[in-house]
Amino acid sequence: MTPNSTKTGSRPILYSFRRCPYAMRARLAIISSGTKVEIREIELKCKPAQFLAVSPTSSVPCLVTDHTNIDESLDIMLWALRLNDPGNCLEMPDLAFKLITEADGPFKIALDKTKYSNRFPNEDFETNRRLACHFLYKLNDMLTDKYLFGQTLTLADMAILPFIRQFANIDMAWFKNQAWEKLIRWLDEFLNSNQFNLIMQKYPVWQHKKSSPILLNH
Repeated sequence: MTPNSTKTGSRPILYSFRRCPYAMRARLAIISSGTKVEIREIELKCKPAQFLAVSPTSSVPCLVTDHTNIDESLDIMLWALRLNDPGNCLEMPDLAFKLITEADGPFKIALDKTKYSNRFPNEDFETNRRLACHFLYKLNDMLTDKYLFGQTLTLADMAILPFIRQFANIDMAWFKNQAWEKLIRWLDEFLNSNQFNLIMQKYPVWQHKKSSPILLNH
């Protein structure tokens, strides 16, 4: 099987939502791998039946191939990079996966309780922001080089950066005023990168039997 096809030759389909950080990191890995995938941008407030039929969690991203449906963003990233990894993004220490687990767990919980504090009336905003900051200072201390694990972008960078962007956007002026200069530089380089521009390209909302296929890595 080649990086650009499934067993039958049909394109894999990625259901996505542009601003979702989980979908963002899936698109990052797919673009990094060069794998050709049909992207279907959906509205989360009006999810199409075709998407709901293939996504067990009814959440983006969801990748559909001839062999399986992949409903977790990290699994989609691994699927893409195991097919083709020209940038050697999978070459990273075991610590990298522990870092992703921490980002997806305690940090994301604190991020959500900070960003969506109105949904958590019994939670203290400042307490949760401080909890999120513990992880951000840890990343800042790790960034002794261009990326988390050296001069090369890895799966860990791609998996975590969309959530750092989400946290920063809660209050960018406050974020830029914190003592994590290396973290700010890391995020800024990502936001100004060609990869970020590619994953944030706007696509029309997909409509069954009405939309022409749109490919990532066309």
